[in-house]
Amino acid sequence: MWVEISPKLEQTFSKENSNLPTNNILKEVRNRYELFKTPELQNLARIESSLLKGARKYFDDKGFIEVIVPHITRATGACENISTMFSVDFFGERSYLAQTGQLYLETLTPFLKKVCCVGPSFRAEPDADERHLTEFPLLEIEFEGDFKQLMAHIEGIIFSMISTAWKERREELEFFGIDKNYISKFKPPYRKVTYTEALNYLTDGYKLNWGDDIKSMHEKHLLNAFGQEPFFLTHWPKPIKFFNMRANDHDSSIVNSADLILPFGGEAVGAAERESTYEALLERLKQSNMLRMLEERGGSIEDFRWYLDFYKKYGGTLHSGCGIGMNRVTQALIASNDIRACTVFPMNRVSLL
Repeated sequence: MWVEISPKLEQTFSKENSNLPTNNILKEVRNRYELFKTPELQNLARIESSLLKGARKYFDDKGFIEVIVPHITRATGACENISTMFSVDFFGERSYLAQTGQLYLETLTPFLKKVCCVGPSFRAEPDADERHLTEFPLLEIEFEGDFKQLMAHIEGIIFSMISTAWKERREELEFFGIDKNYISKFKPPYRKVTYTEALNYLTDGYKLNWGDDIKSMHEKHLLNAFGQEPFFLTHWPKPIKFFNMRANDHDSSIVNSADLILPFGGEAVGAAERESTYEALLERLKQSNMLRMLEERGGSIEDFRWYLDFYKKYGGTLHSGCGIGMNRVTQALIASNDIRACTVFPMNRVSLL
């Protein structure tokens, strides 16, 4: 397991772990508990607590109802990539550890109007590196409203998280070298850049065609172009996004979606308006890569039957939502290049406790 430590403990850590490989900021540690005595981990735990408190404060102030969603699900608990779901034997039935509570929250929005959940997201990521975790806290909202309102909510949540942490944990953040000027970067509004506009910034050295995904290395280039400040990357090509993201009224080749890109953390939020009619959802699901991947694993569209039947029976209203990866927010806040340094218990394929 790897963890980033501050230069303050460089000499101490090196002396105590002289048998371990050295690197300016990365040290291999056999057991996470060996770091609990350090101010890094203690301060990090306090900062994480305040970030979560700030999110829940926003939810409460804006009237969101927190819902406990299932964590063992059918494929309806998947994000875009079925192949990263952990399979679970649920009394002889195929099931998965949930990656998102989105579809469960969606079906409550016609009745509760504003809902949210805070829970673990499980990803079977094979890489044990500075960007991937196999389990992390995901903060999610769904509400009756449009794309513009959605981005305003995201800005509000992120700023509530950051400002609460700064208010309550200023000393701990200053320990990591964070000052008020850096915190001011997170004050809304955030720049909005369409996917198509972003490609114009990714010409030199990048071979991206319209419809290709924008990866972390591209995000870093864009962050440099925009002064290392948060920005929304909006209106993505429909084929590479989740099946129920709503098509744009003026250009059906794109969806009303947005990723929030944060300094150091990169993509921290995935968000979109949702399709809300049975016919559109059924057709989009049938055409999706998600269904093809599910079928390759022995599943079928029947995994989504309850979700489709809900819209067939009750219909839907215009609604929107997002998922916020909390560790990416922490990464941005403490200006760390390694996500494993941004949670007390970083889970990846080599860190099972």
